[in-house]
Order: sequence, then structure tokens, then C-alpha cells
Amino acid sequence: MKVTPVRFTQDVAAMRRFLVALGLTSTSSSEDGSWVSLEAAGGGEVGLHSTATASSGTPAGSTELAFSTNEPLEAVAARLQEAGFDSRVVEEPYGRVLHVTDPDGREVEVQGTTTDLHGYSEGD
Repeated sequence: MKVTPVRFTQDVAAMRRFLVALGLTSTSSSEDGSWVSLEAAGGGEVGLHSTATASSGTPAGSTELAFSTNEPLEAVAARLQEAGFDSRVVEEPYGRVLHVTDPDGREVEVQGTTTDLHGYSEGD
């Protein structure tokens, strides 16, 4: 499992240029430019999400904790349930996602493996 924080921004292109200048590399992006995934050479990943298309209404400059995994989401959900945390796996336009509320009342997402890019492309 990888930690994949999601940074919400009003200008995905400018934030992408900033992170690339820091040394990250784009790994995938949506065709409409509202989402970009970037990886750091030393490890780590970050997602950029346009505030204009975010259904959560999260303001620009906010960063949310998220994860991505190759493990079946049902296995993650079972561990969470065993530990007392209800979760649900849903189909999003970009793939399957597990949603769970953390002890502070904040929603955390775990993105499952995506094999169909659903309107996204890999790399720059």
C-alpha cells in the first residue's frame, strides 16, 4: 500500500509544473486536466485534483490523506471492519475506491488497482 495524498488546487497545470520542478514525474492524468498523479524518485506519490471538478467541495490548498493499493479492496475492508471501522467499496469514474471514516471524522480513500484508465492517460 502506498500513501497517496491528494492536493486540491485551482490550477492543476501550475501545481503540476511546480511539482515537476521539485523533481516529481507525472505518471497519469485525466484527459480534461482535472487530475494528475506524480511520483517522487525516492518514493512517494501525490495526486492533484482540480477544485472545479471535486465533488467534495474541498478548498484549494487542502490536502487529504489517501492510499493506493494492489491488494483487493475487500481484504482491506475486512481488516477495517475487524478493527471496528465501517467502510464501503464504490465504483468511481476512475475505478474502484474504498471509503472509510478515520477516528477524527475525516474520510480516507483507498484507490484500488486500475486496469482501465477510464479517460486517463499514463505519463506526461
